[in-house]
Amino acid sequence: MSRQWVVPDRSRGAAAEARMVAEPGSGGIEQVGHAHSDSPERRTVITALAVAGILGPILFTVAFVAQQLLRRGEYSPIAERVSALEAGTGGWVQQVNFVVFGLLTIAFVVGLHWGMRPTRAGVVGPALLGWIGVGLVLAAVFPLREDAAGVTYDPTGLHEVNGAILFLSIGVGFIVVSRRMARDPSWRGLATYALATGIAWLGMLVVFGVLVMPDDAPLHPWAGLAQRVALAVWFSCSILLALRLLRIARAADAPR
Repeated sequence: MSRQWVVPDRSRGAAAEARMVAEPGSGGIEQVGHAHSDSPERRTVITALAVAGILGPILFTVAFVAQQLLRRGEYSPIAERVSALEAGTGGWVQQVNFVVFGLLTIAFVVGLHWGMRPTRAGVVGPALLGWIGVGLVLAAVFPLREDAAGVTYDPTGLHEVNGAILFLSIGVGFIVVSRRMARDPSWRGLATYALATGIAWLGMLVVFGVLVMPDDAPLHPWAGLAQRVALAVWFSCSILLALRLLRIARAADAPR
């Protein structure tokens, strides 16, 4: 009996892999992300969650800018942080603003987790970013208040503690999630940006702790302005990630 050597045909696997890397209609997005393999219904949900990630920072910013314009004379956006809008007349508006932004952030992070290739311990990065949403809600639950002299203070002490954890989660969350992004061709192009944002954010926290937040710090009179610059760094990265998630979800639904 003669032996027959069977040579495996790898062409089908190679072709399938090539289609996964870049399918027509993908708009240049390498469709290897987890969203591409999801059902159409789940991709629709991911699209909605991506929109939440885009709208969250925008609506939050519009809301606090509108408040500071309406409260000119009693509130200084240069000297006071956004949280100080919870104190005084109409403070409940900023509390609602925190809750809405927090819920939209949590929704976006769920979509971000679904839209990336699963990895071992891959949930850690999204979990850290998800805590940002929880922290925003807690910022409303433990608000700042104003005493009889018009001085803003933290009645429970929990607002400041929560804020410290929230801001730390932003930097560490971007750094950790960037490692998962680097392993997914659909996200690899933004991995370095997310990593740099996380590192820059942690550096800004150090500057805040030394030069801005203490009452006798040299930059304390500009605490509000400094915080708004930091928010621009955070929001820019978050919106860019949400736009990428939206693009991936839509590319997966494009006709092929």
